[in-house]
Amino acid sequence: MIKIFTLLFLVINLNAQSEKLTLSEALSILKRDNLEIKAAALDVKVAHEERNSVDGKNWGKLDFTQDIARSNDAGNVFGFTLASREASFGNFGFSEFDGTNPDILNVQPKDLNYPEDRNFFQSKLRYEVPLFTGFALSSYSEIMSKVEKIKTLEKEEVVSTKVYELKKSYYDMALLNDSISNLTTILTNIEILEDMTQNMIDVGYAKKVDLLEVKAKKGNVERLLGQMSSNKELLYHYISFLLNTQVKEIEVPSSDVSLSNKSDNEILSQNLDIKKATTGLEVRRSMVDAQEARWYPTVGAFAEVATADDSFLGDASDHLAYTVGARLTWNIFNGGSDSSEIEKSKLQHLKMESQLALAKEGIALKLAKIRTEIKSADDEIASLEKELQLADAIYKNYEGRYKEKLSSMSDVIIKQSAQIQKILQLQIAKNKRNEKIFALEKLANGDIN
Repeated sequence: MIKIFTLLFLVINLNAQSEKLTLSEALSILKRDNLEIKAAALDVKVAHEERNSVDGKNWGKLDFTQDIARSNDAGNVFGFTLASREASFGNFGFSEFDGTNPDILNVQPKDLNYPEDRNFFQSKLRYEVPLFTGFALSSYSEIMSKVEKIKTLEKEEVVSTKVYELKKSYYDMALLNDSISNLTTILTNIEILEDMTQNMIDVGYAKKVDLLEVKAKKGNVERLLGQMSSNKELLYHYISFLLNTQVKEIEVPSSDVSLSNKSDNEILSQNLDIKKATTGLEVRRSMVDAQEARWYPTVGAFAEVATADDSFLGDASDHLAYTVGARLTWNIFNGGSDSSEIEKSKLQHLKMESQLALAKEGIALKLAKIRTEIKSADDEIASLEKELQLADAIYKNYEGRYKEKLSSMSDVIIKQSAQIQKILQLQIAKNKRNEKIFALEKLANGDIN
């Protein structure tokens, strides 16, 4: 029974490993396991905690202080005794007053000047809370909230970039497979031509140099196929890096990427750079409010309860003392530096407004450029596909002419080279088109949710 379960487990495991990873599955793994995305997510959490830290200041702070001391210093011992509510007239030297010394004011009381050592234990609980900060705390809280939003947008930007890189890798693999398929067909044709040339040499209808030309072209195609196989291996390594897991086989999508039907306005409204710039402008507005808090007074309140004795918590309830109070602080004059800081913050806000407008114009320009490049790539692909069909037909024609001794082997090889060149040009053009479409999606923050 154990052997049967072990065999079933191995079969299931092998089947799981043999399944090809789809693009949809890869995107899910990417968003969950990619190391850069994880780091960006941690940055968002850090910003959230920083925001909580600022918000927490509105609730004030509660401190507990425990003092432990021993001293025979006159001032300290008297203070310790008074704080413990145990002071007596003896602490002032009244034990040395017998009523017979007419010059009593010149008597130096030994009990006061040379007290015995005394322990001091004071337990103190103090609560301080800001009542009004000139809107500074609320402004800083708003700033940290916007910073958290910026970090969230930056994380989305990382996700968008990694999605772009993964999708491009998948479609690059599709283009490589198409090119490999076409070149493999050409290699098969060359091998057929090689056999035919050898037969013609055997019957005296061809020369050995013709065979050498065929073999040279065969070696050239095999070299190209080797390069493409190496590029496939590199793509698998890169996909594994993006997904932070070993990927051995993927389900290759169609080599043609559909163009998004989103309008320019929709793309601009979703663009992360514009969202970040808009949020940055809001941060600058809140910073102006924070600087203007300098004009207002600040009000804070506090409450304190303490107990002291020559032993820890000795007679704590009897020696208990409290203090409550409030403080107002208002900077009336600061040499004009406050006005300068506020004006500086306002100028930075105006600068950010200009940067936001510039960002929108820049994204719109980039959008127009990408759309133009996609249209140009579409025209180039359509033209190259027709040229490849023509090159295929010409090659077959010259192959037939060579059999009939109407053209040389060099002519056949030249036409085959044109065939290969069109295949490579078509791959480059399709790759360029895919890259621009993914760049368009990236501008629109595409495929991120």
